[in-house]
Amino acid sequence: MTETTAFPPPDEPEGTENRTAEVLPFPLKKKTDPAPAPGEGEVKPGEWEAELPDTDDPEADDVTDGAPVDPPREVYPPSVAEWMEAKDKARMPVLPDWVKLPDQRTAVRKWAVRHYSAVVGYHAVRLPLVYTPKIVVYSPRGAWRWSTAIGRWVFDAEGKSLRLAAVASEDAAEYLKLSRQRNDRVRLRGIVATIAAFIGLAAALTLYVMAPSWLLLLSIAALTTTLGVVGAPADRPLIDLAKVTFRKRRLSSDIITRAFEAARLTMKDQGIAFPRPIGRDGDGWRVVVDLPYGKTFADAVNAHERLASGIDIAPTQLFLDKDETSARRVSMWIADRDPLAVPSGKSPLLGATRVDFWKPFPWGVDERGNPVMATMLWLSLLVGAVPRQGKTFSARTIALAAALDPYVRLYVFDGKASPDWRKFALVAHRIGFGIVPKNGFDPVVHLLTSLRELKADVEDRYHRLSELPLHICPEGKLTPEISRDPKLNMPLTLFVVDEVQEYLQHPEHGKEILSLLVYLARVAPAVGVSVMTSTQKPDDKACPSELRDQHQARFALRVGAYQVSDTILGAGSYSEGLDASKLLKSHKGVGLLKGMSDDSGIVRTYLADGRDAERILTRAAALREAEGTLSGDAAGEAPAPEASATILDDVAAVLGKGEAKVWSETIVDRLADLRPEVYGAWAELEPKPKAEALSNALKPFGIGTVQISRRVDGDQLNKRGIKRDDIATAITERNKKRDAG
Repeated sequence: MTETTAFPPPDEPEGTENRTAEVLPFPLKKKTDPAPAPGEGEVKPGEWEAELPDTDDPEADDVTDGAPVDPPREVYPPSVAEWMEAKDKARMPVLPDWVKLPDQRTAVRKWAVRHYSAVVGYHAVRLPLVYTPKIVVYSPRGAWRWSTAIGRWVFDAEGKSLRLAAVASEDAAEYLKLSRQRNDRVRLRGIVATIAAFIGLAAALTLYVMAPSWLLLLSIAALTTTLGVVGAPADRPLIDLAKVTFRKRRLSSDIITRAFEAARLTMKDQGIAFPRPIGRDGDGWRVVVDLPYGKTFADAVNAHERLASGIDIAPTQLFLDKDETSARRVSMWIADRDPLAVPSGKSPLLGATRVDFWKPFPWGVDERGNPVMATMLWLSLLVGAVPRQGKTFSARTIALAAALDPYVRLYVFDGKASPDWRKFALVAHRIGFGIVPKNGFDPVVHLLTSLRELKADVEDRYHRLSELPLHICPEGKLTPEISRDPKLNMPLTLFVVDEVQEYLQHPEHGKEILSLLVYLARVAPAVGVSVMTSTQKPDDKACPSELRDQHQARFALRVGAYQVSDTILGAGSYSEGLDASKLLKSHKGVGLLKGMSDDSGIVRTYLADGRDAERILTRAAALREAEGTLSGDAAGEAPAPEASATILDDVAAVLGKGEAKVWSETIVDRLADLRPEVYGAWAELEPKPKAEALSNALKPFGIGTVQISRRVDGDQLNKRGIKRDDIATAITERNKKRDAG
């Protein structure tokens, strides 16, 4: 068993481990027999307690199928208990998750520490350098404003306009009345001001004479600070903001109703319903609305921009979620600011010692900052976007996770030959860059050879998995134990092709590459071989639909039009509210994910730049060396491309006239005599590895080995070998493809 991988943040110490549930064996039947003696009657893995008769056996004719153990359950109306249980599930939680869950409380505590420590540090640095000079400069203005305000209050300046109005209207009675009132006010306020002045002067003299120096300085600082705050200009506040305040307002039902009316989803005589109160949800608001009868979620999606305008926010702040309980119910999350423009941060892979690729791994966060876990098991992934939107970095993060699992075999090919994938040469079983031959090496031929090699491996896996005993392969499917067994040689495999359109448009090999990729994307995931292709040209000419449609998972970053988004995500995605053309240029590394899980949504992928990728891959290479799983190009083990290019002709040349079947090791010895510079190393191997070398070289051409029996010196020997007819058929098919190309 491989221990569970924890992904501590890059800046935090390692050591935190995730807890996983333990699966306990559950007895299928009650055992009443006495316990067997030690060594007797023990059930081994993959065996049953009682051997059941095989109904396909001719000797089992008298065996008949019995009645079902559990008869079909009759359908009854829901009981009161079931009705009450459904109501219980619909209740809102008393306490939010961040209060109840330990990990959520930890996250809130860490955020509070980071936030308030940053605020305190921000102001502590600026106090002597910025705030104190401002206070000194603004305090005289504050003293003048204060004295002016006191003088206006004492002499009743606020009533001056009324007295002047009475003079202008020549209303003597009103003027005399206001004058008497003003005289009374000035007399009373003058007395209060005089007493306050004497008390203040006495307090100041007392402090100056009797108070300790620290208290005197504290009083002067407090008075100066107060005057500085009063004297600060309105457009230049005394205290700077440690955090940018984003525009947000309290949402009300009136604002939401106005938005739906502006979007023409309802009218005043119809109205909308609120099945739950509007409330805060993270860095935004959660609003659930029931549209008028006849209106659907699709109508709300089509009116997305008008809804945002009605709420007076940017369209990128409004997220619509479908509610499965009602076609007219719309759940909206309204962010305080554009969450997609906020970087998701460094990849947690920087802090991971290793990864278990059988389990989901961190890929990014959603629009609300919740972690998004990715998995490549049993599926293929298509990544598409316009240039410079983070397509390669998003795909590379998945490949980096695969690299940190030493039992995952990696194939990496980059059609544009950029530096983004170069460091994968440390761990990749097969790797190639660009489409132009260089120094006698043709990367397109290398890709073609790798695809043929992998296709043969996939076909071989299907046969071998079906032939493995039950205690090793209970359901005929790949398991973690099988994939990590070097003797079985069936590791999880990730085949990555970036800018796949460059290879598909190759004039000589493009058609065969397309055919092989279609086969692998469709068939290979079921035996642990996943394909991930990315392209900036997802049209039918550059990346045909016959390949795109084989990918179960799709990831679309920003594209130019909703039609292109539908091309990447699949037809009908736009009607589901998935439109990558609405993403902005500032949304780098942000895309719409569909098909990897039951839910579709936005992923802000984590960032691992070139230096981060090199750190991760260096650690991955060391890990593979320690586990003994470094292979292929990374280990300097070439796939013998020279041999594979002419292997069919060479084998045909060494077959004797009339030989229908020949042992593999015999053919290798003959090949070594024919071309020792190519096959000499094979001939020096032991008999079994010698035969396997020939078998692996012939696999890409669909040629398998068979059991051949020969009598040698009176003994009957059985060894693996090949048939002449298979060689002839493979040569014919190869020639047909060359002629067609």
